[in-house]
Amino acid sequence: MTAQFKSSMSTESMLSLPSEELLSLLETSEEGLTVEEAQRRLETYGLNELAKRKRRTSLLQFILHFSSPLVLILLIAGLIAAFFGEVVTATIIFTIIFMSTILDFYQESKAENAARKLKEQVTTTATVVRNGRRQEVKLYQIVPGDIINLSAGDIVPADARVLTAKDLFLNQSALTGESFPVEKSAEPPQTKGGSIGEWRNCLLLGTSVVSGTGTAVVLKTGNATEYGKIAKKLVAKGPETEFERGIHRFGYLIMETTFVLVIFVFFINALFKRGVLESLLFALALAVGLTPELLPMILSVNLSKGAMAMSKKGVIVKRLAAIQNFGSMDTLCTDKTGTLTENKIKLILHVDFEGNDDEKVLLYSYLNSHYQTGLKSPLDEAILGYRDVVIQGYQKIDEVPFDFTRRRVSVVVNQGNELFVISKGAPEEVVKVCSFIEQGGRVLDLSPAHRDAINQKYYDLSAEGFRVLGVSYKKSHEQKHTYSISDEAEMVFLGFVAFLDPPKETARESLQLLGKAGVELKVLTGDNELVTKMTCQQLGFEVKGVALGKDVAQMDDDALERVVEDTNVFARVSPAQKDRIMNALKKNGHVVGFLGDGINDAPSLKTADVSISVDNAVDVAKETADIILLRKSLRVLNDGVLEGRKTFGNTMKYILMGTSSNFGNMFSVAGASFFLPFLPMLPIQILLNNLLYDLSESTITTDNVDEEYAEKPKRWDISLIRRMMLYIGPISSIFDFLTFFIMLYVFNAAVPLFQTAWFMESLCTQTLVVFIIRTRRSPFYRSRPSRLLTFSSLCVTALAIIIPFTPLGELFGFVEPPLSFFAVLAGLIAAYLIIVEVVKRWFYRRYVYHA
Repeated sequence: MTAQFKSSMSTESMLSLPSEELLSLLETSEEGLTVEEAQRRLETYGLNELAKRKRRTSLLQFILHFSSPLVLILLIAGLIAAFFGEVVTATIIFTIIFMSTILDFYQESKAENAARKLKEQVTTTATVVRNGRRQEVKLYQIVPGDIINLSAGDIVPADARVLTAKDLFLNQSALTGESFPVEKSAEPPQTKGGSIGEWRNCLLLGTSVVSGTGTAVVLKTGNATEYGKIAKKLVAKGPETEFERGIHRFGYLIMETTFVLVIFVFFINALFKRGVLESLLFALALAVGLTPELLPMILSVNLSKGAMAMSKKGVIVKRLAAIQNFGSMDTLCTDKTGTLTENKIKLILHVDFEGNDDEKVLLYSYLNSHYQTGLKSPLDEAILGYRDVVIQGYQKIDEVPFDFTRRRVSVVVNQGNELFVISKGAPEEVVKVCSFIEQGGRVLDLSPAHRDAINQKYYDLSAEGFRVLGVSYKKSHEQKHTYSISDEAEMVFLGFVAFLDPPKETARESLQLLGKAGVELKVLTGDNELVTKMTCQQLGFEVKGVALGKDVAQMDDDALERVVEDTNVFARVSPAQKDRIMNALKKNGHVVGFLGDGINDAPSLKTADVSISVDNAVDVAKETADIILLRKSLRVLNDGVLEGRKTFGNTMKYILMGTSSNFGNMFSVAGASFFLPFLPMLPIQILLNNLLYDLSESTITTDNVDEEYAEKPKRWDISLIRRMMLYIGPISSIFDFLTFFIMLYVFNAAVPLFQTAWFMESLCTQTLVVFIIRTRRSPFYRSRPSRLLTFSSLCVTALAIIIPFTPLGELFGFVEPPLSFFAVLAGLIAAYLIIVEVVKRWFYRRYVYHA
């Protein structure tokens, strides 16, 4: 069989083959490969290394950040402003662009760092058999067909198939989400399918040996391993998030509107009115007027403000845009182990066979765990850490160590003149050596009915997701120096100790708050469905439907897209299946967040619109995540959602303001240029108008957000922005044309006075209308703006009125208007604001508000 064919076989297919057939297929044996053959395979399969991102030069990476439509528009606007001599405006635009780009450039290195962290977690050497002898080789030199030897404390260096195992237990929680160490054996799986956690004869790269020894044959190396697939996912370019999609769509809207209006105005003016150069300059000034050049700054300030607020609550925001994605999120997918739970096994129950609390069960299990000298399992640690149990007066005599055949451990202790043999282990193995049972303090013969009751209680506890151990004892009447397995007979069955990885204390409240905020939770875990259901029950989380990894594997994408809507618990799922579930939700139009802490969660964290990790997560998860919760409390999840919606709300205020008022004013300029024999406003006056307006809006990041706005997830709605622009913008144009009429036929204004009057009217109306557009409520009465926004808006309005009376006014071509004009101006402003308020109310009644 060729190397190409062998390398293409799935891991699952190779696991199901008999050992002899597999070794023959891989052209190897238990004596291992020869050094020459290993070198040949190294050339065929490549180094056993994880994926690396193909690096562009730093300069090229930086330049590519300027390819966004919005950034291109702003660059053009800055160049135009510089051409007109508006150094301040150009400097502001370019500074904002470069600061935003540098921030994005810095954040892009996260994926590469995450992949580097993955590499660092893997051991650098491994023990293999070459030429029939054991030897240490570098990790990257391992090839398919190598025979590897493993013992307690080793890290598995590649995906491999177990050949021999003695008491071999592995911790693979970071890859599969399983809370407990998993026993490995050489037996092929009985059924096909299932998650990687169910492959009992498979060793996965990056997992660790807790106890025992074993040999295995390497099946996959490098990027072909399950671990390597995760690393490969991390260095790939991440999918576009909801926030990035919205920014791009908005950029294209501005680009389309600007292009159509500018080209139209240029050709009309060039063909019928003025020279080509003057018409071009005028059209380009319109382009600057239409461009929301402060948007990157508004976004950065908004997001930074949100990040600072979150940091005070113990939340680190690594990628600022994630805050707005937080606000848009309507579905939160979460791992179970370590996120909703503590990822620490705890003793929950110590009961007799009828389920009643029994202190004697606790005492005897504590004595057993305390005095046994073998490797203490997480279950032993949970018993010893449950609470202080008084064991004074008990003295250890001997022990019968644990082994994986009888699956129990016994200790012999002395109290006074009495000897006790205490056994603890798998309930079915403990009950095998029992002839009696303790019930209500009395020792009775173990009848068939009692055995049925024990088995039923064991089944019930297991069905509830508990990990269960049985406890038994007997009084020994014979003093010996050593005890053996033969002494584990005629025991008295005492009861059960049951364990769980308990939910975090704040998880229940957090999930309730998220539900009220319109965020649906879905649990995606590698752990089994019984444990997951129990955790959900403890959290008060209603399980609507359960799907297993083997079910997901059988579904095509269309079927999965239907299932994810009605199912909220996915158990025994692999990292790749988690990724499929996330993508299915995104295809269905959801904005998806993911909360995870393990290596197996890294691909899902990469795929999510907003990725969240916790303080006790592995380094890879924390490196990949956008947001890290430093405190154990999950309440900050809800705080983050609300903060994201407030941030999004203030950003949308600026966008709705900027597009509607700018469009109205520029439409007025374009329209007036058709029938006026002069420019309604000089290009330099247009730029000043735009600069002062932007200064007034720079404080919108401090504005208050209405409570009802933060009640539901928020999404970019380009159609709403377009409608607002088309409905509110023309109102501004109507009042502009009314101003033109009044100045021409009432005041008989000369060109400088006409331009001065319109500058004042347009700047005052578009600045003050923010108080109307910023809220769906009645302005001031039911929704108050922030003090800073009020101050900046009133200051710019005052400047608009004062500038013509200053030496600066002459520099910009303004003249002093007559006092009677100010009465007209006040009337126009008041009428404009009233009409916009009326139209706004009609607008929101007619159109569903999604923004």
